[in-house]
Amino acid sequence: MRAQRHPNASWRAVRERGEPSMRSPLLPIFLTVFVDVLGLTLILPLLPYYAKDYGASDFQATLLTSVYAAAMFVSGPMLGRLSDRIGRKPVLLLSQVGTLIGWLTLAAAHNLEMLFVGRIIAGLTAGNLSIAQAYISDVTKPNEERTQAFGFFGIAFGTGFLLGPGITALLTYLFRDHPDPLFKYKPPTLAAAGLSLAAILLTAFFLPARKPAAQTGRRLSGMAEYLSRPGPRKHLAEFFFFSVSFAALTGALGVYLKRQFNYELHQAGLIFGLSGLIGAIVQGGLLKRLVKRLGEERLTAIGLGTMVLGYCLLGVATNLGFLLVLVVLGSFGAAVVRPSVTTLITRSVAKEEQGTVLGVSQSLGSLAQIVGPAAAGWLIDRNQVVMYGLLCAGFSLLGLLLALQRRGEPRPVEQAPVEG
Repeated sequence: MRAQRHPNASWRAVRERGEPSMRSPLLPIFLTVFVDVLGLTLILPLLPYYAKDYGASDFQATLLTSVYAAAMFVSGPMLGRLSDRIGRKPVLLLSQVGTLIGWLTLAAAHNLEMLFVGRIIAGLTAGNLSIAQAYISDVTKPNEERTQAFGFFGIAFGTGFLLGPGITALLTYLFRDHPDPLFKYKPPTLAAAGLSLAAILLTAFFLPARKPAAQTGRRLSGMAEYLSRPGPRKHLAEFFFFSVSFAALTGALGVYLKRQFNYELHQAGLIFGLSGLIGAIVQGGLLKRLVKRLGEERLTAIGLGTMVLGYCLLGVATNLGFLLVLVVLGSFGAAVVRPSVTTLITRSVAKEEQGTVLGVSQSLGSLAQIVGPAAAGWLIDRNQVVMYGLLCAGFSLLGLLLALQRRGEPRPVEQAPVEG
């Protein structure tokens, strides 16, 4: 009689061979990331309107993004290093619980100060995405397979941007006639909290645990150390300039649409949704072919160049058709840059450093989200919408110039994944 095959036998065989499995370990992490990002995108377009209804200026409204990023800047490397030492899963769970508490605080807010408290709580434990990226690096090979995996990671962003703002617009519209005019913001924040709880359950029950990679005597380093090494320094800088540009755009997009076009929340949600649709299309079907044909280095440069074109004319857009063209251009660029440059970052360090370097990249991204939205909000608050577009384009241009520099830095040899 033929022995019954255990349902996890194929995954165990892969683990014993040290080979990555694209099915077993990645499906739960993709689902977890999607649920996390959907919760995030429920809140993203809502925050400026929520804050302004509590009397915030355009500048103060964008600071809700900046304070979240400031807290994340402090916590990112520590969470990344901790995940290298004790494993991805427990740190991911810790981060998700903090996100849940942050959303519940937003839902219970009755003044502007509580909105800031909720964002700070969420930021201090916001390691979800960098830890998920480290997990993907653990179980994929350092070639187009990893870039494709990060592309699927990007699909979660794109689909979240497509669905989240639309859900928020629908929920706020349904509760628009409530006696309390601020009540309409509660259902989306509670929905985000519910999604965070779902992500916690997915992680706890379906994500395979992983042991940290075996140490080789290399000291796990901080930001200054990685920035002193030529390989990671270039790609971390590219990621930083990209992140400032993208954060300035998205962090102030709501107040820009309100001031430039007098759009309400449901209309702004459609613009966010279009951006997400482009991202999902690119990362779901085109990215793998583009990487094989062009490579990550060239694709990073092309994406940054497209972002320059898409962002530089935002300040002079006066009709919907022109705005949509610019959104499509910028969204395509962001959709190819993020997974490409993230792959380049992970290739530039040894296997046991990947969680740490991705924590560093998250800190740089957090620094970008401190600077970008605050600067953009300050400009829009002074009716400098042309400068807002040029600010976004300028940082993309800095990243493009860096990406066009000499390529081919030496890469360390990676170890095989270590499973647990």
